[in-house]
Amino acid sequence: MSAAAADWLPSASVTASGRPVLSAGEVERNLLPLVDLEPEENPRLAPLRGCLLALTSHRLIFLHEPSRSARGLPLATVVHAYPPHRRHSHNPLRSLFSSSSSSSSSQHHRIRLQISMPPARSEVVAIVVTCKADVDVFFGRLLEAIRARAWEMTPADAPASGAPVAEGAAPAEDIAIRMPVVGVSGILRMEQESWESAGQNLQDAFQDLNALMSKAKEMMQLAEKMRLKLLTNSSIESNSNDEEMGSKQDMQDLLLSVGIVSPVTKETAGALYHQQLSLQLADFVRIPLEKAGGMMALVDVYCLFNRARGTELISPEDLLQACSLWEKVDVPVMLRKFDSGVKVIQTKTHSDEEVFARISSLAQKLDALQKGISPSDAAFTLGIAPALAKEHLLNAENKGLLCRDVSPDGFRFFVNLFNEIDAQDIYTQKPHGLYHAWTSVAMASQ
Repeated sequence: MSAAAADWLPSASVTASGRPVLSAGEVERNLLPLVDLEPEENPRLAPLRGCLLALTSHRLIFLHEPSRSARGLPLATVVHAYPPHRRHSHNPLRSLFSSSSSSSSSQHHRIRLQISMPPARSEVVAIVVTCKADVDVFFGRLLEAIRARAWEMTPADAPASGAPVAEGAAPAEDIAIRMPVVGVSGILRMEQESWESAGQNLQDAFQDLNALMSKAKEMMQLAEKMRLKLLTNSSIESNSNDEEMGSKQDMQDLLLSVGIVSPVTKETAGALYHQQLSLQLADFVRIPLEKAGGMMALVDVYCLFNRARGTELISPEDLLQACSLWEKVDVPVMLRKFDSGVKVIQTKTHSDEEVFARISSLAQKLDALQKGISPSDAAFTLGIAPALAKEHLLNAENKGLLCRDVSPDGFRFFVNLFNEIDAQDIYTQKPHGLYHAWTSVAMASQ
Protein backbone atom coordinates (compact mmCIF):
# COMPACT_ATOMS: atom_id res chain seq x y z
CA MET A 1 0.00 0.00 0.00
CA SER A 2 1.41 3.38 -0.99
CA ALA A 3 2.03 6.15 1.47
CA ALA A 4 -0.73 8.21 -0.11
CA ALA A 5 -3.34 5.86 1.45
CA ALA A 6 -2.37 6.76 5.02
CA ASP A 7 -3.95 10.21 4.94
CA TRP A 8 -4.03 10.33 8.75
CA LEU A 9 -0.30 11.10 8.62
CA PRO A 10 1.15 14.36 7.25
CA SER A 11 2.69 14.04 3.79
CA ALA A 12 6.45 14.37 3.31
CA SER A 13 8.24 15.78 0.29
CA VAL A 14 10.56 13.61 -1.79
CA THR A 15 13.48 14.62 -4.03
CA ALA A 16 13.78 13.73 -7.71
CA SER A 17 15.88 10.68 -6.84
CA GLY A 18 13.47 9.45 -4.16
CA ARG A 19 15.07 10.68 -0.93
CA PRO A 20 13.05 12.55 1.70
CA VAL A 21 13.44 16.32 1.79
CA LEU A 22 14.67 17.41 5.21
CA SER A 23 13.68 20.66 6.86
CA ALA A 24 16.11 23.23 8.27
CA GLY A 25 18.19 21.69 11.03
CA GLU A 26 16.80 18.19 10.47
CA VAL A 27 19.39 15.38 10.37
CA GLU A 28 19.09 11.69 9.55
CA ARG A 29 19.73 9.31 12.45
CA ASN A 30 19.03 5.81 11.15
CA LEU A 31 17.39 3.82 8.36
CA LEU A 32 15.40 0.59 8.24
CA PRO A 33 15.06 -0.96 4.76
CA LEU A 34 11.58 -2.51 5.07
CA VAL A 35 8.90 -1.85 7.67
CA ASP A 36 5.12 -1.77 8.06
CA LEU A 37 3.09 0.69 10.11
CA GLU A 38 0.00 -0.89 11.65
CA PRO A 39 -2.65 0.58 13.96
CA GLU A 40 -3.00 -1.41 17.18
CA GLU A 41 -6.50 -0.38 18.27
CA ASN A 42 -8.22 1.75 15.61
CA PRO A 43 -9.06 -0.20 12.42
CA ARG A 44 -10.12 3.00 10.64
CA LEU A 45 -6.48 4.05 10.34
CA ALA A 46 -5.04 2.74 7.08
CA PRO A 47 -1.79 0.79 7.52
CA LEU A 48 1.42 1.31 5.56
CA ARG A 49 3.14 -1.66 3.89
CA GLY A 50 6.62 -2.14 2.53
CA CYS A 51 8.13 1.25 3.37
CA LEU A 52 11.66 2.44 3.96
CA LEU A 53 11.77 4.08 7.38
CA ALA A 54 14.05 7.05 7.90
CA LEU A 55 14.54 8.26 11.45
CA THR A 56 15.51 11.92 11.63
CA SER A 57 15.94 14.33 14.49
CA HIS A 58 12.40 15.61 13.86
CA ARG A 59 10.31 12.85 12.27
CA LEU A 60 9.76 9.23 11.35
CA ILE A 61 9.51 9.28 7.54
CA PHE A 62 7.85 6.30 5.84
CA LEU A 63 8.96 6.26 2.20
CA HIS A 64 7.15 4.03 -0.29
CA GLU A 65 9.83 3.73 -2.98
CA PRO A 66 7.73 2.29 -5.88
CA SER A 67 5.23 5.18 -5.75
CA ARG A 68 7.76 7.86 -4.68
CA SER A 69 5.39 8.95 -1.91
CA ALA A 70 6.14 9.52 1.75
CA ARG A 71 4.42 10.18 5.04
CA GLY A 72 5.96 11.71 8.14
CA LEU A 73 5.20 11.06 11.80
CA PRO A 74 6.48 13.99 13.89
CA LEU A 75 8.41 12.90 16.95
CA ALA A 76 6.71 15.68 18.86
CA THR A 77 3.48 13.61 18.75
CA VAL A 78 5.12 10.52 20.30
CA VAL A 79 3.96 10.26 23.92
CA HIS A 80 5.72 7.00 24.72
CA ALA A 81 7.82 4.43 22.83
CA TYR A 82 7.75 0.81 23.98
CA PRO A 83 10.79 -1.45 23.56
CA PRO A 84 10.80 -3.81 20.57
CA HIS A 85 9.23 -7.23 21.05
CA ARG A 86 7.87 -10.15 19.06
CA ARG A 87 4.15 -10.79 19.22
CA HIS A 88 3.77 -14.53 19.45
CA SER A 89 2.08 -17.04 21.72
CA HIS A 90 3.91 -19.32 24.09
CA ASN A 91 1.28 -22.04 23.67
CA PRO A 92 3.05 -24.99 21.96
CA LEU A 93 -0.22 -26.43 20.60
CA ARG A 94 -1.14 -23.13 18.97
CA SER A 95 2.31 -22.74 17.42
CA LEU A 96 2.09 -26.33 16.18
CA PHE A 97 -1.19 -25.92 14.34
CA SER A 98 -0.61 -22.34 13.15
CA SER A 99 0.21 -21.72 9.51
CA SER A 100 3.74 -21.00 8.40
CA SER A 101 2.85 -17.53 7.13
CA SER A 102 1.30 -16.41 10.39
CA SER A 103 4.16 -17.98 12.30
CA SER A 104 6.76 -16.09 10.26
CA SER A 105 4.91 -12.79 10.53
CA SER A 106 4.62 -13.15 14.29
CA GLN A 107 8.42 -13.33 14.59
CA HIS A 108 8.89 -9.76 13.32
CA HIS A 109 9.99 -7.15 15.81
CA ARG A 110 7.34 -4.60 16.72
CA ILE A 111 7.98 -1.14 18.18
CA ARG A 112 4.78 0.21 19.68
CA LEU A 113 4.30 3.98 19.79
CA GLN A 114 1.67 5.91 21.68
CA ILE A 115 0.99 9.08 19.70
CA SER A 116 -1.28 12.05 20.20
CA MET A 117 -3.58 13.02 17.35
CA PRO A 118 -5.93 15.97 16.89
CA PRO A 119 -8.24 17.06 18.27
CA ALA A 120 -7.43 15.41 21.60
CA ARG A 121 -7.13 11.66 21.27
CA SER A 122 -4.43 9.08 21.67
CA GLU A 123 -3.63 6.20 19.33
CA VAL A 124 -1.26 3.26 19.50
CA VAL A 125 0.56 2.23 16.34
CA ALA A 126 3.22 -0.41 15.76
CA ILE A 127 6.31 -0.30 13.54
CA VAL A 128 6.70 -3.85 12.25
CA VAL A 129 10.29 -4.49 11.14
CA THR A 130 9.99 -7.04 8.32
CA CYS A 131 13.70 -7.07 7.44
CA LYS A 132 16.92 -8.16 9.06
CA ALA A 133 18.16 -5.15 11.02
CA ASP A 134 19.52 -4.21 14.41
CA VAL A 135 16.21 -3.12 15.94
CA ASP A 136 17.76 -2.37 19.33
CA VAL A 137 20.15 0.17 17.80
CA PHE A 138 17.26 1.81 15.94
CA PHE A 139 15.15 1.95 19.10
CA GLY A 140 18.04 3.46 21.05
CA ARG A 141 18.49 6.23 18.51
CA LEU A 142 14.73 6.79 18.45
CA LEU A 143 14.76 7.39 22.18
CA GLU A 144 17.75 9.71 21.84
CA ALA A 145 15.95 11.76 19.17
CA ILE A 146 12.78 11.99 21.27
CA ARG A 147 14.70 13.10 24.36
CA ALA A 148 16.83 15.60 22.45
CA ARG A 149 13.71 17.40 21.11
CA ALA A 150 15.74 18.98 18.32
CA TRP A 151 12.59 20.46 16.75
CA GLU A 152 12.36 22.88 19.68
CA MET A 153 15.99 23.98 19.52
CA THR A 154 17.53 26.86 17.58
CA PRO A 155 21.24 27.32 16.77
CA ALA A 156 21.45 29.89 19.56
CA ASP A 157 20.25 27.30 22.09
CA ALA A 158 23.12 24.91 21.35
CA PRO A 159 25.31 24.23 24.37
CA ALA A 160 28.74 25.78 24.44
CA SER A 161 31.74 23.62 23.63
CA GLY A 162 33.43 24.25 27.00
CA ALA A 163 32.62 25.43 30.46
CA PRO A 164 33.10 29.12 31.27
CA VAL A 165 36.23 30.06 33.15
CA ALA A 166 36.07 32.72 35.87
CA GLU A 167 38.10 35.83 35.28
CA GLY A 168 41.31 36.01 37.29
CA ALA A 169 41.24 32.31 38.10
CA ALA A 170 44.67 30.76 38.09
CA PRO A 171 45.39 27.56 36.24
CA ALA A 172 45.28 24.35 38.26
CA GLU A 173 48.92 23.69 37.52
CA ASP A 174 49.91 26.94 39.23
CA ILE A 175 47.82 26.23 42.34
CA ALA A 176 48.98 22.63 42.75
CA ILE A 177 51.92 22.12 45.11
CA ARG A 178 54.66 20.13 43.44
CA MET A 179 56.21 17.52 45.67
CA PRO A 180 59.94 16.95 45.35
CA VAL A 181 61.10 13.92 43.40
CA VAL A 182 62.85 11.77 46.02
CA GLY A 183 63.64 8.06 45.75
CA VAL A 184 61.64 5.39 43.96
CA SER A 185 58.29 6.74 45.18
CA GLY A 186 59.09 10.14 43.71
CA ILE A 187 59.93 8.60 40.33
CA LEU A 188 56.69 6.58 40.35
CA ARG A 189 54.69 9.67 41.31
CA MET A 190 56.27 11.66 38.49
CA GLU A 191 55.46 8.85 36.01
CA GLN A 192 51.87 8.77 37.24
CA GLU A 193 51.53 12.53 36.81
CA SER A 194 52.92 12.23 33.28
CA TRP A 195 50.33 9.60 32.37
CA GLU A 196 47.50 11.65 33.89
CA SER A 197 48.64 14.73 31.99
CA ALA A 198 48.76 12.79 28.71
CA GLY A 199 45.28 11.38 29.34
CA GLN A 200 43.88 14.83 30.10
CA ASN A 201 45.43 16.26 26.94
CA LEU A 202 43.94 13.44 24.87
CA GLN A 203 40.52 14.01 26.41
CA ASP A 204 40.71 17.74 25.73
CA ALA A 205 41.75 17.03 22.14
CA PHE A 206 38.70 14.83 21.55
CA GLN A 207 36.44 17.44 23.14
CA ASP A 208 37.84 20.06 20.81
CA LEU A 209 37.33 17.70 17.83
CA ASN A 210 33.71 17.04 18.78
CA ALA A 211 33.13 20.76 19.24
CA LEU A 212 34.68 21.42 15.82
CA MET A 213 32.44 18.83 14.16
CA SER A 214 29.40 20.28 15.93
CA LYS A 215 30.31 23.79 14.79
CA ALA A 216 30.88 22.48 11.25
CA LYS A 217 27.31 21.14 11.15
CA GLU A 218 26.01 24.47 12.46
CA MET A 219 27.94 26.33 9.76
CA MET A 220 26.50 24.05 7.08
CA GLN A 221 22.98 24.74 8.35
CA LEU A 222 23.73 28.47 8.38
CA ALA A 223 25.06 28.30 4.81
CA GLU A 224 21.90 26.54 3.66
CA LYS A 225 19.70 29.20 5.28
CA MET A 226 21.73 32.00 3.69
CA ARG A 227 21.54 30.35 0.27
CA LEU A 228 17.75 29.99 0.50
CA LYS A 229 17.45 33.60 1.62
CA LEU A 230 19.54 34.78 -1.32
CA LEU A 231 17.38 32.76 -3.70
CA THR A 232 14.22 34.31 -2.21
CA ASN A 233 15.60 37.86 -2.39
CA SER A 234 16.81 37.39 -5.97
CA SER A 235 13.32 36.35 -7.06
CA ILE A 236 11.71 39.35 -5.33
CA GLU A 237 14.22 42.07 -6.22
CA SER A 238 14.25 41.97 -10.01
CA ASN A 239 15.35 45.60 -10.44
CA SER A 240 18.90 45.17 -9.10
CA ASN A 241 21.84 45.88 -11.39
CA ASP A 242 24.10 43.31 -13.06
CA GLU A 243 26.94 43.80 -10.58
CA GLU A 244 24.71 43.03 -7.60
CA MET A 245 23.22 40.01 -9.36
CA GLY A 246 26.72 38.76 -10.17
CA SER A 247 27.85 39.07 -6.57
CA LYS A 248 24.73 37.26 -5.37
CA GLN A 249 25.34 34.47 -7.88
CA ASP A 250 28.94 34.12 -6.67
CA MET A 251 27.73 33.97 -3.08
CA GLN A 252 25.17 31.29 -3.96
CA ASP A 253 27.86 29.23 -5.70
CA LEU A 254 30.10 29.52 -2.65
CA LEU A 255 27.38 28.56 -0.19
CA LEU A 256 26.25 25.70 -2.41
CA SER A 257 29.65 24.05 -2.08
CA VAL A 258 29.94 24.60 1.68
CA GLY A 259 28.13 21.50 2.86
CA ILE A 260 25.35 18.95 2.92
CA VAL A 261 23.49 19.37 6.18
CA SER A 262 22.68 15.66 6.64
CA PRO A 263 25.15 13.51 4.67
CA VAL A 264 24.48 9.78 4.33
CA THR A 265 26.92 7.79 6.49
CA LYS A 266 27.54 4.10 7.15
CA GLU A 267 26.49 4.65 10.75
CA THR A 268 23.03 6.01 9.89
CA ALA A 269 22.27 4.05 6.70
CA GLY A 270 23.82 0.69 7.58
CA ALA A 271 23.25 -1.86 4.80
CA LEU A 272 21.55 0.83 2.68
CA TYR A 273 24.66 3.01 2.68
CA HIS A 274 25.59 2.79 -1.01
CA GLN A 275 21.97 2.91 -2.16
CA GLN A 276 21.17 6.05 -0.17
CA LEU A 277 24.55 7.55 -1.04
CA SER A 278 23.79 7.14 -4.75
CA LEU A 279 20.41 8.87 -4.35
CA GLN A 280 21.92 11.75 -2.36
CA LEU A 281 24.69 12.10 -4.94
CA ALA A 282 22.11 12.25 -7.74
CA ASP A 283 20.35 15.11 -5.95
CA PHE A 284 23.63 16.90 -5.24
CA VAL A 285 25.07 16.90 -8.78
CA ARG A 286 21.92 18.28 -10.40
CA ILE A 287 22.82 21.96 -10.00
CA PRO A 288 26.58 21.58 -10.73
CA LEU A 289 25.74 19.63 -13.91
CA GLU A 290 23.38 22.37 -15.07
CA LYS A 291 26.15 24.95 -14.66
CA ALA A 292 28.74 22.70 -16.34
CA GLY A 293 26.69 22.08 -19.48
CA GLY A 294 25.35 18.66 -18.51
CA MET A 295 28.65 16.80 -18.01
CA MET A 296 31.38 16.73 -15.36
CA ALA A 297 34.45 14.59 -14.83
CA LEU A 298 34.11 12.02 -12.08
CA VAL A 299 37.17 13.37 -10.27
CA ASP A 300 35.63 16.86 -10.18
CA VAL A 301 32.40 15.47 -8.75
CA TYR A 302 34.41 13.59 -6.13
CA CYS A 303 36.10 16.80 -4.97
CA LEU A 304 32.87 18.81 -4.87
CA PHE A 305 30.91 16.09 -3.10
CA ASN A 306 33.56 15.51 -0.44
CA ARG A 307 33.93 19.24 0.16
CA ALA A 308 30.17 19.48 0.63
CA ARG A 309 30.10 16.55 3.08
CA GLY A 310 32.48 18.33 5.46
CA THR A 311 33.96 15.85 7.92
CA GLU A 312 32.04 12.81 6.52
CA LEU A 313 34.41 12.06 3.63
CA ILE A 314 33.93 9.09 1.30
CA SER A 315 36.45 7.01 -0.62
CA PRO A 316 36.73 6.89 -4.43
CA GLU A 317 35.50 3.28 -4.31
CA ASP A 318 32.33 4.35 -2.48
CA LEU A 319 31.70 7.07 -5.04
CA LEU A 320 32.19 4.69 -7.97
CA GLN A 321 29.92 2.07 -6.44
CA ALA A 322 27.25 4.70 -5.76
CA CYS A 323 27.39 5.86 -9.38
CA SER A 324 27.13 2.29 -10.68
CA LEU A 325 23.82 1.87 -8.81
CA TRP A 326 22.18 4.56 -10.95
CA GLU A 327 21.46 1.93 -13.60
CA LYS A 328 19.02 0.22 -11.21
CA VAL A 329 17.12 3.32 -10.04
CA ASP A 330 15.23 6.05 -11.83
CA VAL A 331 17.46 9.13 -11.51
CA PRO A 332 18.09 11.90 -14.09
CA VAL A 333 21.88 11.33 -14.17
CA MET A 334 24.17 8.54 -15.37
CA LEU A 335 27.79 7.39 -15.31
CA ARG A 336 29.56 7.32 -18.69
CA LYS A 337 32.92 5.96 -19.71
CA PHE A 338 34.71 7.20 -22.85
CA ASP A 339 36.82 4.97 -25.06
CA SER A 340 39.96 6.45 -23.53
CA GLY A 341 38.86 5.33 -20.06
CA VAL A 342 37.82 8.77 -18.76
CA LYS A 343 34.69 8.52 -16.60
CA VAL A 344 32.18 11.34 -16.41
CA ILE A 345 28.78 12.03 -14.89
CA GLN A 346 26.19 13.47 -17.23
CA THR A 347 22.48 14.12 -17.33
CA LYS A 348 20.32 11.71 -19.30
CA THR A 349 19.09 14.60 -21.40
CA HIS A 350 22.63 15.46 -22.50
CA SER A 351 22.92 15.18 -26.29
CA ASP A 352 26.19 14.51 -28.07
CA GLU A 353 24.64 15.74 -31.32
CA GLU A 354 24.33 19.26 -29.92
CA VAL A 355 27.99 19.16 -28.85
CA PHE A 356 29.04 17.89 -32.30
CA ALA A 357 27.08 20.72 -33.95
CA ARG A 358 28.91 23.35 -31.86
CA ILE A 359 32.28 21.71 -32.55
CA SER A 360 31.58 21.59 -36.30
CA SER A 361 30.58 25.25 -36.27
CA LEU A 362 33.83 26.10 -34.47
CA ALA A 363 35.94 24.04 -36.90
CA GLN A 364 34.40 25.77 -39.93
CA LYS A 365 35.50 29.26 -38.94
CA LEU A 366 38.11 30.84 -41.21
CA ASP A 367 40.85 30.81 -38.60
CA ALA A 368 40.08 27.19 -37.68
CA LEU A 369 40.15 26.12 -41.34
CA GLN A 370 43.75 27.26 -41.53
CA LYS A 371 45.15 26.42 -38.08
CA GLY A 372 42.66 23.88 -36.72
CA ILE A 373 41.29 23.80 -33.19
CA SER A 374 42.86 22.52 -29.98
CA PRO A 375 41.17 21.00 -26.92
CA SER A 376 41.63 24.37 -25.19
CA ASP A 377 39.73 26.12 -28.01
CA ALA A 378 36.89 23.62 -27.74
CA ALA A 379 36.88 23.90 -23.96
CA PHE A 380 36.50 27.68 -24.17
CA THR A 381 33.63 27.35 -26.64
CA LEU A 382 31.80 24.57 -24.80
CA GLY A 383 32.48 25.95 -21.33
CA ILE A 384 33.95 22.67 -20.01
CA ALA A 385 37.32 21.35 -18.87
CA PRO A 386 40.00 20.75 -21.56
CA ALA A 387 40.12 17.04 -20.68
CA LEU A 388 36.41 16.65 -21.45
CA ALA A 389 36.73 18.83 -24.56
CA LYS A 390 39.43 16.50 -25.86
CA GLU A 391 37.11 13.52 -25.39
CA HIS A 392 34.39 15.30 -27.38
CA LEU A 393 36.86 16.06 -30.16
CA LEU A 394 37.94 12.42 -30.32
CA ASN A 395 34.30 11.35 -30.47
CA ALA A 396 33.69 13.81 -33.31
CA GLU A 397 36.67 12.30 -35.11
CA ASN A 398 35.17 8.81 -34.71
CA LYS A 399 31.93 10.13 -36.21
CA GLY A 400 33.85 11.38 -39.26
CA LEU A 401 33.31 15.07 -38.54
CA LEU A 402 36.94 15.97 -37.80
CA CYS A 403 40.45 14.92 -38.77
CA ARG A 404 43.30 14.83 -36.29
CA ASP A 405 46.82 16.16 -36.70
CA VAL A 406 49.39 15.08 -34.11
CA SER A 407 52.47 17.26 -33.80
CA PRO A 408 55.05 18.11 -31.11
CA ASP A 409 52.76 20.99 -30.15
CA GLY A 410 49.91 18.57 -29.37
CA PHE A 411 46.63 17.63 -31.01
CA ARG A 412 45.01 19.86 -33.63
CA PHE A 413 41.66 19.00 -35.16
CA PHE A 414 40.49 20.09 -38.60
CA VAL A 415 37.16 19.78 -40.31
CA ASN A 416 36.86 16.60 -42.40
CA LEU A 417 37.09 17.68 -46.04
CA PHE A 418 36.99 14.15 -47.41
CA ASN A 419 33.21 14.26 -47.16
CA GLU A 420 33.26 17.16 -49.66
CA ILE A 421 35.24 15.27 -52.33
CA ASP A 422 33.36 13.36 -55.02
CA ALA A 423 34.85 9.87 -55.34
CA GLN A 424 33.95 9.78 -59.04
CA ASP A 425 35.63 13.09 -59.82
CA ILE A 426 38.34 13.84 -57.28
CA TYR A 427 40.19 16.40 -59.41
CA THR A 428 37.36 18.84 -60.09
CA GLN A 429 37.11 21.59 -57.50
CA LYS A 430 33.61 22.74 -56.61
CA PRO A 431 33.04 26.49 -56.77
CA HIS A 432 31.08 26.35 -53.52
CA GLY A 433 30.95 24.43 -50.29
CA LEU A 434 33.33 23.83 -47.42
CA TYR A 435 36.16 22.54 -49.59
CA HIS A 436 36.06 25.72 -51.68
CA ALA A 437 36.21 27.85 -48.50
CA TRP A 438 39.23 25.86 -47.27
CA THR A 439 41.14 26.30 -50.57
CA SER A 440 40.36 30.02 -50.56
CA VAL A 441 41.77 30.41 -47.05
CA ALA A 442 44.83 28.34 -47.95
CA MET A 443 45.59 30.41 -51.05
CA ALA A 444 45.05 33.70 -49.20
CA SER A 445 47.57 32.69 -46.52
CA GLN A 446 50.36 32.10 -49.04
